[in-house]
Amino acid sequence: MSRIDDLFLKNIRTEKFKRVKDYIDTLTEEFARKANPEIAMGQKAYMRNQFEFFGIKTTLRREIQRPFFAKESLPPKEKVEEIVKILWSKAEREYQFFSQELAYKYRSKLEEDDIKLFEYMVTHKSWWDTVDFISSKLMGDYLKRFPGQREIYVEQWIASKNKWLQRSALLFQLNYKEQLDADFLGYVIQSLLGSNEFFINKAIGWILRQYSRTNPSWVVEFANKTQLHKLSHKEALRLIK
Repeated sequence: MSRIDDLFLKNIRTEKFKRVKDYIDTLTEEFARKANPEIAMGQKAYMRNQFEFFGIKTTLRREIQRPFFAKESLPPKEKVEEIVKILWSKAEREYQFFSQELAYKYRSKLEEDDIKLFEYMVTHKSWWDTVDFISSKLMGDYLKRFPGQREIYVEQWIASKNKWLQRSALLFQLNYKEQLDADFLGYVIQSLLGSNEFFINKAIGWILRQYSRTNPSWVVEFANKTQLHKLSHKEALRLIK
């Protein structure tokens, strides 16, 4: 048995993880114990020096997370927003990765107000490495669960002038496959045409390329009749022979 598994068994027996502070403190202890300053320097440089890192690669981070995400140690749903916001405020990027994956563990228990937390995550410490997960997994699942909210929130994201919310408006259907609403996607893309923002034009190309795996003829027709940015057009047709 590993040290962390042993520690978790002890904490669970004493019901320690019912307290948010102890849950987070134990996570911090494990992240700090596995920190690698040399790897952290490379990770920080890759992210344009916007964030600090412990220097924990994804495979190891998920190994550390495993007991935290075990059914018996998951915090109650009502504590998730508090935990996510505390972790989101911390400097090291691994905390944000942990908290978005923690939120995803509750995807079967989504509530209507959860979208506010997802918007908070998108608009704070924003970069593609978190926004793409939140938009395609958290927001994507939410808008499947509450389809009546789709037009309300996507319209707000488009109008927000926040590039990360706009990117979310494009990418929430990324994993929908046959369930993707092509007419709605076309509307969102048309609403954002003319942008010179790299992350918007890249996202337009990405969602079209992904949908081309399911409906290539629609993507070809749409790309040919729409005045897409050069980057978007290239990305959209990348898989088309």
